[in-house]
Amino acid sequence: MGLFDTFRAALRAPSRATAERDYLNQSVSRADLGRRMAEIDRGLFRHLPGGR
Repeated sequence: MGLFDTFRAALRAPSRATAERDYLNQSVSRADLGRRMAEIDRGLFRHLPGGR
């Protein structure tokens, strides 16, 4: 991978699936996890490219 490709990858927005997974992994309790799952179902990350 060249230098340009490295910069492009660093600047690229995360995929929707990656953002959702990272958001869920930050939950601190089961209740928090449930709330975060509901937020995702309501479209919290719909603006990001990619899907599930």
